[in-house]
Amino acid sequence: MGQVLRRLIEENIQNNNDDDGNRKNNHVMSLAAQKFRDLSELPPELGLAVLSHLNATDLCLAACVWQELADDNLLWQGLCKSQWGHTSIYKQNKDICYRKLYMLLDEGNGVFFSHGLIKDEPAEIAQFFHETRSLCHHEMRLYLDARRNVLDKLIELHNYRNQFLANALRKFFKTIEAPNERGNYLQALLEKFSARFCKCNPNLGLTADTVYILCYSLILLSVDLCSPHVKNKMSKREFIRNVRNAIQRPDDELSGHLYDNIYLIGHIAP
Repeated sequence: MGQVLRRLIEENIQNNNDDDGNRKNNHVMSLAAQKFRDLSELPPELGLAVLSHLNATDLCLAACVWQELADDNLLWQGLCKSQWGHTSIYKQNKDICYRKLYMLLDEGNGVFFSHGLIKDEPAEIAQFFHETRSLCHHEMRLYLDARRNVLDKLIELHNYRNQFLANALRKFFKTIEAPNERGNYLQALLEKFSARFCKCNPNLGLTADTVYILCYSLILLSVDLCSPHVKNKMSKREFIRNVRNAIQRPDDELSGHLYDNIYLIGHIAP
């Protein structure tokens, strides 16, 4: 880093005109270059601290200059775990080359099981999905639709305690992609979400059936209010009346707050 800075400053000095202002500026920059120490001259822990702010691409480039520092296993371990918080191999093998592991994981969904990075167990797969930042949501949706036991374990990891229902459902669909059509999979998602929401919030006194109906109503309302193709938007009074007709012991105040949430924040399923 010090070498690069010095080179840039030297080029800048050569390209500047020789007036007094530029001479003073060049002098200051030259002094800065002399004082800026190269990473290899710093204590190793400081060099590693600097490199820890780089992403994988920049770290590979840094290895061209500071190979020993940039190939440090702890740096790559941090990158792996920040991107893929859980894999089975973390616990299985303590002598991992994390740079090679990062390159494997970065190849995508196809290598996770073929290379033994994730055990083919519902709980392990669910934990991996839950703690991974970059997954293809479409492929994940197809996988969860085929492996409902993994879906069950994944939803068990979600925490909706003290969250407003509309916000919790919006958060749910950010994690698990909603299908494009109404069908068996959407029904399964809403049933499992409703059961989980009730378990996280037993003090609300809501049943899973009631939450399911409210969730379905919210999805329909969000399409109605957010779609440019719907000209006659549902009013708050109409929504409250529809909910009142759909469930036993309706809470009109709750229905009103749900309507306001969709009206102000927007779509439930992105």
